[in-house]
Amino acid sequence: MTIYLPIAELSVNIFIILGMGAAVGFLSGMFGVGGGFLITPLLIFYNIPPVVAVATGANQVVASSISGAITHFRRGTLDVKLGTVLLVGGLSGATVGIWIFSLLRALGQLDLFISLLYVIFLGTVGGLMLLESINAMRRAARNELPAPRKPGHQHWVHKLPLKVRFKKSKIFLSVIPIVALGFAIGILTSVMGVGGGFIMVPAMIYLLRIPTNVVVGTSLYQIIFVTAYTTIVQAATNFSVDIVLAFILMVAGVIGAQYGVRVGQKLRGEQLRALLGLLVLAVGLRLAIALVVTPTDIYSVVMGTGN
Repeated sequence: MTIYLPIAELSVNIFIILGMGAAVGFLSGMFGVGGGFLITPLLIFYNIPPVVAVATGANQVVASSISGAITHFRRGTLDVKLGTVLLVGGLSGATVGIWIFSLLRALGQLDLFISLLYVIFLGTVGGLMLLESINAMRRAARNELPAPRKPGHQHWVHKLPLKVRFKKSKIFLSVIPIVALGFAIGILTSVMGVGGGFIMVPAMIYLLRIPTNVVVGTSLYQIIFVTAYTTIVQAATNFSVDIVLAFILMVAGVIGAQYGVRVGQKLRGEQLRALLGLLVLAVGLRLAIALVVTPTDIYSVVMGTGN
């Protein structure tokens, strides 16, 4: 069964799109990531124009993130105060990112830039997460404890000023690195169509030392508002959000996220990080191959209208 996408200007199999949305929603709820780093490449692989894939992918992230965040809020694993501080930086970064997106589109370099960014970020983050999680599982198998920190030793992040106490997360931390992290994620959301959870989750765990049990829900909370803002502005400025495609992905994503949260609760932290690392690496490798392999159709003709 096919359906026509008015903004993408092509017909697609509705069941394939539903499957993509459900799978990404499931992974979103399971790992605490928005899923944009998966849905955008998947849409591109399915011949959706990158401009439409980025903007519409961000829209799908909103739905799956809301579904997962509600579940975490009910279970008490969402720090609203911490998520709000992240949101301040996220909205600012998204505004800057949309300006960069429009500039690259005007220069005609958007498609290449998006692909290169995905390869670099996914390869780096996936590799680091996989390496760390494997080491953690090896220590657990040998019943070894992590090396104790020296008395009085503090990470540089904890020496910064403007500290605020986050009771839910049980930490006393400066808002500076939190806002900076949110700002960086906001830029990625606008330029790459991602929720940014694949970077935010490990950064919150390893850089900010936030307890793993509240990281997933808090990440999804911030992703909701930043991606919603990005979708609205993208639709208003670049006219690149395909509402038909977005609706199909949203419906499937919400359903998939509910099951993903349930499965994620049954796995240990290092197992979740290992699976996410493998997934991130696989997507990055697929994009890297697409950049270097000679396409079947070397030349293509695109019809457009002048302004």
